Amino acid sequence: MTKSQALPLEGVRILAFSQFGAGPFATLNLADLGAEVIKIEDPSTGGEVSRFVPPHRIEGDSLYFQSWNRNKFSITLNLRKSQGRKVFHDLVRVSDVVFNNLRGDQPARLGLTYASLSELNPKIVCCSLNGFGSSGPRSTDPGYDYLMQAYTGYMSITGDPGSPPAACGVSFIDHAAGFAAALGMMAALYSVQRTGLGRDVEVSLLDTAYSMLTYLAIWNLNRGFEPKRYAGSSHQTLVPVQTFRTQDGFITIFCGKEKFWEELCEAFEDPSLAQDARFASFELRFQNRNDVVLAVQNHFLKKPTAEWLRILTGKVPCAPVQSLSEALSDPELKERGTVLEVEHPVFGTVREVNTPVRLPTSEKTHRRAPTLGEDTERILKDYLHCSDNEIATLKLEGAI
Repeated sequence: MTKSQALPLEGVRILAFSQFGAGPFATLNLADLGAEVIKIEDPSTGGEVSRFVPPHRIEGDSLYFQSWNRNKFSITLNLRKSQGRKVFHDLVRVSDVVFNNLRGDQPARLGLTYASLSELNPKIVCCSLNGFGSSGPRSTDPGYDYLMQAYTGYMSITGDPGSPPAACGVSFIDHAAGFAAALGMMAALYSVQRTGLGRDVEVSLLDTAYSMLTYLAIWNLNRGFEPKRYAGSSHQTLVPVQTFRTQDGFITIFCGKEKFWEELCEAFEDPSLAQDARFASFELRFQNRNDVVLAVQNHFLKKPTAEWLRILTGKVPCAPVQSLSEALSDPELKERGTVLEVEHPVFGTVREVNTPVRLPTSEKTHRRAPTLGEDTERILKDYLHCSDNEIATLKLEGAI
């Protein structure tokens, strides 16, 4: 029997100034891996804005907020007050990371950079996740996922031909930037182990979006390739890799290898398709895309989706196009532990999706996201050894 191991980030303490998606998602992944993430929230504004996002919200909380902030702690702290800044600086002395997802010009102004905090703690890692970076003409602009999908070309290549540019249905640039920030923090903490010195880490939504253009970017930058929108959400160059209509729905296939094309032709029981010289290679199918797609579509219309899945599974990579409810009812989610449960005093048992890193030899008990300032007094007492009178004074001054 394998002995249970501690979570890998136990003992890592992160002070987080973050709201909405990218920032909270970055620290959510680290909290799930055992890091102690302390959300620093402004008591004068009612805390993080996600607490107020509909639908399914109550006073000071929402399911939206819960989805980003499980396994974290909340302390209220007003940095506009001198005593609030002092408390923050005292916490920096006993922490490993200061994280923020503020506008690019804000961290330096608010004293959240390594230059500002290294005298307090030379090992501190200061990570900033922003929209456009801390330099450049847009550094003072707020950045959001939808804007990035527009700026970086994603919308221009998403959607059917002739339709308006379309955004992805989920904020994937926010999520990707969250992963990038989590990676940056871990790389910097590893450096601290070797050098004893912290550093600044910066991740922007814009840079993250551009980095994921990979092959499209290299084709365009070096050969002027201009991607197009094709019907069926088709791949730019691999044919057929797209969604097709069936007798009763839709199916997505991925003929990313020559053998998959051969298997597809065999499944269609159409020797003429397999023998057609126009379709004999990746390059030829790309050149004759419209003819390939028409031939394949005619075959898929002959049977319902479930029958095609039965025929193709194990031979040609394929998947049904499921609704969100269908996707979240997939039996594989339970087997993989993809959906977890936390208890909430008002919402009851809340089911949430897990983060993707699995640790088979570690056990994790998940907690709901905290109420505003739920952990303020405990943190002040346990980490800074504040007395009841000192805490009362901080409250009176509006620092907490």
